Amino acid sequence: MIPEKTIITSETSKSSPLNPSSTRIICHVCNKQFAQYTCPRCNFRYCSLPCYKSHSVQCTESFMRENVVDELRQVRSDDQTKTKMLEILKRFHEEEEEDDDDIMTDDGEGSSSTLPEETIQKILAGDEISFDDLSLEERKGFQRALASGELSKMIEPWDPWWLSSSAQRISLGAQGKQLVQCVEDEDDKEGTFVSDIPRGPDAPLISPSKLSSTKSSPLLPLHLVDVLYSYCFTLRIYNGEWQSDSLGAATMVLSVSSVLGQNAQPGTMKEVLSFCLEHTCSSAYKSLGGGLKFGLNLVDDVIHLLSLGNAALVCLLCDLQRLIRCAIQEVKSSGRDLKKKLKLADRKVYFMMCWVNDQTPEVWQALESSVRAEKNSIVELNDYKGFRDLKEKAHTQKGGVVIEEIE
Repeated sequence: MIPEKTIITSETSKSSPLNPSSTRIICHVCNKQFAQYTCPRCNFRYCSLPCYKSHSVQCTESFMRENVVDELRQVRSDDQTKTKMLEILKRFHEEEEEDDDDIMTDDGEGSSSTLPEETIQKILAGDEISFDDLSLEERKGFQRALASGELSKMIEPWDPWWLSSSAQRISLGAQGKQLVQCVEDEDDKEGTFVSDIPRGPDAPLISPSKLSSTKSSPLLPLHLVDVLYSYCFTLRIYNGEWQSDSLGAATMVLSVSSVLGQNAQPGTMKEVLSFCLEHTCSSAYKSLGGGLKFGLNLVDDVIHLLSLGNAALVCLLCDLQRLIRCAIQEVKSSGRDLKKKLKLADRKVYFMMCWVNDQTPEVWQALESSVRAEKNSIVELNDYKGFRDLKEKAHTQKGGVVIEEIE
């Protein structure tokens, strides 16, 4: 306990009715003003709010935390809120029961899926509902909705940050360092915030020549396209929230990117896009919405990102690096091989970030044209292949004309 400094005065204290005594105690923080107050936790004497805030972090944080907790405990759903919630749940289950009327059980009776009262109370209280809280029929219904994609309608679609108007105004320093904190843009009619853009590097980027004694590979532009595609693929699949499962998102990046996942070095744009589209159309991702159309939309994402230039590309790679580093922290001791892959990918992404920051706009214009030309080639080839398959099928059919060529 700090010894109290006191001053004996003949004047009556007028500053506070809490100190009527003529013996005044000096503030233990500033040692200048008279202490009018006492901390209820540690009995520390202080004179003002600034001194209280600085006297003990533990006291102030604990005080604020308890105030918040007390406030939350006092929050209760009023009758109107509960009524609205119950009406929503009732409508939901009525619609579900109508759908289940067409699906009859073996004994000819429809299945009931009304939530138990205990589960409804959990929802009203704001508690989380786990899979174990559901009955057997409810679990089957949930799995059916998940497999059919019905649940995806309940998720608000994510708007990629690189398609927002704010992405066209990203500004970084000469060495790629983040300049200022992003703020809301008043001119953005779509309600997009500049803060949605991934934060750039906090430290200046190093020149590629200082990172490696050898000259940068001329294949780096192709490798960048591979990495950009894998990033766009992953963020669209995760609806923009890779933080919810950074390890799963990083694993997806490695599986789609031949450069990061297989240490490959594709030498042509055709090789790059063929590998990426092949994985997008594979059975592993088809249930997640993959397919050629989705893959070609991702190629459009890459083209748009290249048109944004250095700053947007640096921010993207910086966000990808954060994703990979978060995943490294999640890898368990048994996943040594995966951790090794992620660390190698981390180094590659950082080198690519430094290389991107060192390029001129002409590089991105040429690369954008190359990607666009290859995409058009893929579309034409796919259209021709589909038309040719129809013609071959027409010749194999017996009888009249199956298809008719039009000009």
